[in-house]
Amino acid sequence: MRHARGYRRLNRTHEHRKALFSNMAGSLIEHEQIKTTLPKAKELRPIIEKMITLAKRGDLHARRLAASRLKEDQYVSKLFDVLGPRYKDRQGGYVRIMKAGFRYGDMAPMAIIEFVDRDVDAKGAADKARVAAEEAAEE
Repeated sequence: MRHARGYRRLNRTHEHRKALFSNMAGSLIEHEQIKTTLPKAKELRPIIEKMITLAKRGDLHARRLAASRLKEDQYVSKLFDVLGPRYKDRQGGYVRIMKAGFRYGDMAPMAIIEFVDRDVDAKGAADKARVAAEEAAEE
């Protein structure tokens, strides 16, 4: 029986899982859409939904709680300045998970997790800005 086994371990230690979801949450906040395995996406959803709820509160304590769970300050600032106001009137259900077939190497079920009203231009915007800066520096 699997009583009181409320989450997927994903064959990782507690510290590895914590770091994994911190990195994945940051990537999702930055790009607003990421592709990962289905079990990881299903475990990431409640973490991200709680982060958005913190961003909707918007006070200093909520910002510090989010900063303790995310790796970089840029993720916290985008969470509170962009995503919090975007979902201010929404009562939950901020992300969607869409199945995306199977990975070629090991047939792992893949999924795309994205924000519901996402900014389409956010995905890869940092990389495009970095490449444009490098090209400007070369000229």
